[in-house]
Amino acid sequence: MNRSTFRVSTALLLTIVTFSLFPADSLAADKTDVTAKVVAAVSDNKLAISATNDTFGDTAPGVPKKLRVEYRIGDKEQVGEVSEGGQLEIAAPAGQELVIIKARYCPADGSKPLDYSQPAEFLDTLPGFTIEHVLQADASVNGSWICMAKDPKGRLLLGGQNGQPITRVTLQDGKVVKQEILNIPVSETMGMLFVNNALYISGAGSRGFALYRCRDTKGNDSYDDVEFLREWRGGGGEHGSHGLVLGPDNMLYAVCGNFTGLPHDLTESSPHRNYADDLALPRMEDGNGFGAGAKPPGGYIARMDLDGKNIELFSSGQRNTYDIAFNADGELFGWDSDMEWDWGTPWYRPVHVFHSVRGGDNGFREGTAKWPQYYPDGLPQTTTIGIGCPTGVTFGTGAAFPTKYQQAFYICDWTYGRLIAVHLRPDGASYSGSFENFVAPKSLRGKGPRMPLNLTDAVIGNDGSLYFTIGGRGTQASLFRVSWQGSEKAAPLPAEKLADQTARDARTLRHKLESFNVRPDPAAVSFAWPHLNSPDRYIRYAARMAVERNPVSEWQAKALAEKSPAAAFTALLALARLGNSEIQPAVFNSLAAIPSGGLSEQLLLEKLRVIQVSIARHGTPTGDAAAQVLKDINPLYPANSEALNRELSQILIAMNAPHVVPRTIALLQAAETQEEQITYIVQLRNQKTGWNNELRRDYLEWWNGHASTAHSAQVSKWFMDAGIPFNNGASYANFMANAHEEAKFTLTGEEILALNDVLTDYSARHAQEPAPPLSSRKLVQEWTTADLQPLLPQVGKGRSFQRGRDVFYQAQCSACHRYGDKGGAVGPDLTAVATRFKRQDLLESSTEPSKVLSEQYMNTAVETKAGQVVIGRIVEETEQKLVLRPNPLAPETVTVLKSDIETRELSKTSPMPSGLLNTFTKEEILDLLAYLESLGDSKHPNFQP
Repeated sequence: MNRSTFRVSTALLLTIVTFSLFPADSLAADKTDVTAKVVAAVSDNKLAISATNDTFGDTAPGVPKKLRVEYRIGDKEQVGEVSEGGQLEIAAPAGQELVIIKARYCPADGSKPLDYSQPAEFLDTLPGFTIEHVLQADASVNGSWICMAKDPKGRLLLGGQNGQPITRVTLQDGKVVKQEILNIPVSETMGMLFVNNALYISGAGSRGFALYRCRDTKGNDSYDDVEFLREWRGGGGEHGSHGLVLGPDNMLYAVCGNFTGLPHDLTESSPHRNYADDLALPRMEDGNGFGAGAKPPGGYIARMDLDGKNIELFSSGQRNTYDIAFNADGELFGWDSDMEWDWGTPWYRPVHVFHSVRGGDNGFREGTAKWPQYYPDGLPQTTTIGIGCPTGVTFGTGAAFPTKYQQAFYICDWTYGRLIAVHLRPDGASYSGSFENFVAPKSLRGKGPRMPLNLTDAVIGNDGSLYFTIGGRGTQASLFRVSWQGSEKAAPLPAEKLADQTARDARTLRHKLESFNVRPDPAAVSFAWPHLNSPDRYIRYAARMAVERNPVSEWQAKALAEKSPAAAFTALLALARLGNSEIQPAVFNSLAAIPSGGLSEQLLLEKLRVIQVSIARHGTPTGDAAAQVLKDINPLYPANSEALNRELSQILIAMNAPHVVPRTIALLQAAETQEEQITYIVQLRNQKTGWNNELRRDYLEWWNGHASTAHSAQVSKWFMDAGIPFNNGASYANFMANAHEEAKFTLTGEEILALNDVLTDYSARHAQEPAPPLSSRKLVQEWTTADLQPLLPQVGKGRSFQRGRDVFYQAQCSACHRYGDKGGAVGPDLTAVATRFKRQDLLESSTEPSKVLSEQYMNTAVETKAGQVVIGRIVEETEQKLVLRPNPLAPETVTVLKSDIETRELSKTSPMPSGLLNTFTKEEILDLLAYLESLGDSKHPNFQP
């Protein structure tokens, strides 16, 4: 082997170094080689050097390191090692020479570092594409990047989180030639956009979290003028205001998460209005209180002029979309998040791409009120992905890629490390699509090391490459580049190739219909009415919205007289939404005039939806109106479709239909999947009549081991695609517990006595064995990150699965964190935590819980006008009151009237107490970390010899 030898002679005042080099390519590839720096530190045949990143740079980001020095004194070759943070001292005896052979600052376990600079080692991309690492952030300087924008000169601006700055990067041939920190007094950059040389930022500045416009008035390439444009009410953080884009109409579009308040100054022309939950039965709030009491519209997209004025509610019904983009046709798309705590329930909405149209409602509601895709008063998902954590998006327009990938919609998945290419194709007045992983960890295929890849944003650079960032929540940030190196010519797509005339005509018609949704127009009803019968769902939706913008009196009679099923149901839906209780019987008369027997499933679902909305907005019908509805739909139940049974059961239970309970119990017992069973469980929970003891027993026994654990093939595939096993969401257990509690409340005293054995069985099955109190264990050490970091390599092998699991429960981790299908939801779900965080991140989160904290898990601090301070988690919120749980491990709550509140803010102190690991030994802590990395798999390499 050709090895380097460094000889240090102190006989001369000038140090002379002789060496034979490794091949240049191998030396360049090994950033852990620090031989030259160690040689330079030798003086008088003595070495004293610190093993730190400050000395050598971070040669293996995110993992504990060691300094290993091979040296020779006399004829004896030796090795000196010291862990990261330590000091290595070597001295040759008098008259002998210290010769440095090789020095490496490398992973402490001696393995090759998982280096972001070598992305091909752990990432896959598609054939013909090449991925390169461009820049790694210095956390102390750049922060952790969550947002990216391209300025008019083609430079990239990279925005940090939690008060971190904006970094500007100048590129040449994909390489960084200049890096600058911009002195802009706006941080927490959730959205950035350049328009006419002005930089728009949604972020935290002098006026709080708001929309700011930054200008360079001096012409020196800085941003000296920062102008406040608009406040985002409650819009800070991960569920606040996010991405900004410029529309083809030269208007500004801003996407806001579900915790962002609506602007108070929406214009009269605002196209989206008249939203509600619209369920025939009361919704259940989230099992853990997340979003409790929040009413529609949920997440939304706002449209405004370039001064932040004349703002409209463009569309809503999203949960927490982080970014949006226009395609080459001028149509707007977003990438919406799921509520992962809903996993395992029928109201779970997977992450998906959606087409945002003027006045559109995409169906997100809080708790159990989320709409299925077939509701005609909402719009469907364009492309369903499954599970994930949506962040930034971009279209491939302008990329030097093959045609297919120029047209693709690129979406970032923060949790599972996927950059997904969505291939949209015109489908009537909208689009449908398929998807593939464009960049993804090799570990998803069971190949290569698992390395977190927390994607945050993507843009197309001036060189035609796609650039994407990773970072967020304090994780290591980096910038990557994907370019086309394949044989197919990557020429710009001619404009005429983008045109599909039939689809373009359909979109033009939709736009014409949407233009009526601005103000009342006498021409709107006559123009739109024929299109209420369109087979295109987006056309029908736009036509209904055009009709609804006009006074009900102008089209009520026309709606009641309509005979065509599709047009009638669409018109009557508008009447159910905007009419009043006095015309409810007439609506039901018109529905009954169209026999249900000959309708397709989709049309029957639309008919049922009219009934549901009418009940939700105008009350349950009585007398002749009720009899008419029951005569029409009661014979249809049960149907041969899960969707029909879901909607029929909701209406019939709300109307207390004859024999609805035994029929629903029969469906419960026959249902094959957990999700379908839960539909009937939740809908029956408040039903007081129609029971006998046998039916009650059958219903309550579901909680006592009779529940199915099967899921549809589609649900299973979502988890498989993300590389994790299925598990119920963090709110699942409390949803079910709350449903059981509500069902118990409907029991009479006699029924409680008769069903005592079933109720007792439930209590026994669901009683959580208390973990040993921390006080029963003796203090071992007040552990710090620095104490344990050098030991992290020992997590990778020879650990104890059982002991790690025991520590998880004994340290009360399970009281607040979900792992698999067990645990609480005060803190993040830890099941797939190894896909998001490195080992060192896990350690820091355990020893320094308040260092990086997502507001999703923050407590709320309330100070009353009387000076009382209450800090806790919100479990219920209404217009009148706030209910908080101060202790996450106790059931007690505190109610505060909103009229008594002086201030309300998120607490920066983690609900997780510090010092939870202080009663455990280092071996137990290492076993805990190994357990957390394993996804609950006892055969994981961490537990192998």
